[in-house]
Amino acid sequence: MSTAPGPGEFAARLRRREPLVGYWIALDNPAGTERIAGLGYDYIGVDGQHGVLHQPGWQSAMLAVDARGRSAGVIRVPSPDPVAIGVALDTGARAVIVPMVESAEQTRTVVRACRHHPVGTRSLGGPVRAEVRLGSVPAEIDEQVACIVMIETAAALDDLEAICATEGLDAVYVGPADLSAALGARFFGDPAAADALEAALVRIKDAARRNGIACGIHVLDGENAAKRLAEGFTFVTVSSDITHLQQAAAAHLVAARGLGTV
Repeated sequence: MSTAPGPGEFAARLRRREPLVGYWIALDNPAGTERIAGLGYDYIGVDGQHGVLHQPGWQSAMLAVDARGRSAGVIRVPSPDPVAIGVALDTGARAVIVPMVESAEQTRTVVRACRHHPVGTRSLGGPVRAEVRLGSVPAEIDEQVACIVMIETAAALDDLEAICATEGLDAVYVGPADLSAALGARFFGDPAAADALEAALVRIKDAARRNGIACGIHVLDGENAAKRLAEGFTFVTVSSDITHLQQAAAAHLVAARGLGTV
């Protein structure tokens, strides 16, 4: 019998700042998501902001993740809108990742949207999918749900310490592409902004550690995931299904035609 932690332990593990590895889903493909969710990643992040998987597909994605019973389902919502946060959590997501958060005031609003009365503003869903997975006692539901905000703008960096100190916040998460742009990069990976990005990552990690919360980052591959964990990030999300689909198809085309490189 496996002794690996189950998806229901995700929020507690994140709060303990255990090393966690996730995978990113951008495609509205429940069958593919179900396959990936059986591989053993600690969580599966579903992109409701930039992917082609919009709100009607969130619940199908969570059903696909839960079908394997191994990974926790996480949804990145489109914005800090409390309504979107509530909808995502009602699907049974174990956490939300909230983009474009720029201040401690915004962070407090987001945290409250993840929690029920008396500490928050989340509406008690009743007989929706979250009840099947998380129960119907508000305080117990709140314990099982993690609130994660993204640090990806200059304003967020300016208010970083106050954001990390927000009561009830479980983690911050770096969007390196947007953060690079905020630091002057002309494109993601621009070497002119590389040093500024690395310095910002150290600041973010240190602020999270001082405030006792987890700190995550999105990476391009497993090698970079291991590197960032070794540097002190507590959770990392690897690439995406749409990226890997293209990479695999291109590699097979090269092999079939003997082209050497694409």
